[in-house]
Amino acid sequence: MVDKHISSQFDNELNSISAKVMEMGGLVESQLRNAFYAFFEFNSEIADQVIEREESVNALEVEIDHDVSSTIGRRQPTARDLRLLLAMAKITANLERAGDEVCKIARMVKLIIDSGASRSVPSSELRVASDLASDLLRRSLDAFARLDTTTALAIIKADDQIDHEYDGFLRKLITYMMEDPRTISPSLNLLFLAKSIERVGDHAKNIAESTIYVAKGADVRHLTASDMESVIR
Repeated sequence: MVDKHISSQFDNELNSISAKVMEMGGLVESQLRNAFYAFFEFNSEIADQVIEREESVNALEVEIDHDVSSTIGRRQPTARDLRLLLAMAKITANLERAGDEVCKIARMVKLIIDSGASRSVPSSELRVASDLASDLLRRSLDAFARLDTTTALAIIKADDQIDHEYDGFLRKLITYMMEDPRTISPSLNLLFLAKSIERVGDHAKNIAESTIYVAKGADVRHLTASDMESVIR
């Protein structure tokens, strides 16, 4: 009876930490949408709000890290429970870094607006990449919540699409700067913004890899797509 009570308490602790991870993920998703809105609408006020809310993301990271280390120390979990706790720590770190990239996006938006740059700066590829990054982050969190390895694998493969969009945007941006050297300063800000979008996609990919780690007990970080497929079968 005592063992059952302890097991129930442990399950509650795991569920509590998982809920906080999903709360943090939801906050980063919201921040990302707002940062993109600020860019495409040239809205400095929304960019400021994104920067201010970054503290909330950081606070959740500290809280989750404390809960994970405390639970491991007290419960000494093994097997899948230990994998879950380690994965939640990794996911939290990736969410915090994604939050940092979102904050960078907001700062770049403010610099672009303050520079008086025209709305004609090339951004069509960024719209596609931003939509992809938002979708991958949302799906990676959903896959983790359900331990859906099939979706996780699809996310890992889809990350290449963002890289492709980034490469295309970079080529277009170089041409844009060569045609009019006056656009070099805002164009460099756009380049940094684009790189942050690409990195958000990378963090979504890392979250998907953590999902496979929990569900299958396999570290797939450096495997080819075909090898990953063999793992999740």
